[in-house]
Amino acid sequence: MLRALAVDDEKPLLEELLYLLRSDPRVLSAEGASDATEALRRITRALETGPDGADGIDVVFLDIHMAGLTGLDIARLLAGFAQPPLIVFVTAHEGFAVQAFDLKAMDYVLKPVRPERLAEAVRRVCAQLGRAAEDPPAAAPARGLPAGAAPRTAVVPPAPVLTVPAQPAAEVPEQIAVELGGVTRFVPIADIAYVEAQGDYARLHTDEGSHLVRIPLSTLEERWAARGFVRIHRRHLVALGRIDELRLDAGTTTVRVAAAELQVSRRHARELRDLLMRQAMR
Repeated sequence: MLRALAVDDEKPLLEELLYLLRSDPRVLSAEGASDATEALRRITRALETGPDGADGIDVVFLDIHMAGLTGLDIARLLAGFAQPPLIVFVTAHEGFAVQAFDLKAMDYVLKPVRPERLAEAVRRVCAQLGRAAEDPPAAAPARGLPAGAAPRTAVVPPAPVLTVPAQPAAEVPEQIAVELGGVTRFVPIADIAYVEAQGDYARLHTDEGSHLVRIPLSTLEERWAARGFVRIHRRHLVALGRIDELRLDAGTTTVRVAAAELQVSRRHARELRDLLMRQAMR
């Protein structure tokens, strides 16, 4: 079972997070810290006593925007320890996801925190620590989870490169739901020019802006192949019909999609050129 430390300088939000963590049967203990100094003191003490000590901490649920040191600052400091606790960022700001995953964060949960979303973060931490067997049974789910709900898995087999399954486009959803600050918007898939991988998340780029969703790029590649989305790089998935230009320069292939110039990996370059030529001849 997990021993957790939650860090947030807004007391009501900290209390709510602690309530949700303590309601999860996979969490043995959950303590709170209201600033970076207190958090670092508790973590340092836990590391000094060892992972099996009474003050041990397995995971830190960490706010980003706080007075003094930010959550990102704390994560950078912890990266210097030999065996730091795992980190889950809990924030109202979606714009720090790339930095968070560069710091090896286990998850990135947006506020206001939904119980089922936090339960998924706990599941990911348990899996990382080899404690997946401690997941709550379906008959007794964590508070806030629907009865019988099974935890989602982050392992999705990738679709074959640049192949289009024989699935009619009409069967693919017309929109994708994106969340920001507790508000759900529905973005038409037809408006998305390209998708960028950001850890276990994906950033959807449209002409009006971008949206972060917690879906791996490989999953979107599989789901949207019937809508003409193709993988051009390990970091990018593009709408074939939105490619304005393909350029070869000194052995490097790039495409222009909307206002962005994206590199095409060598393993995808020939198949992409063939697809564009077939599309142009229709």
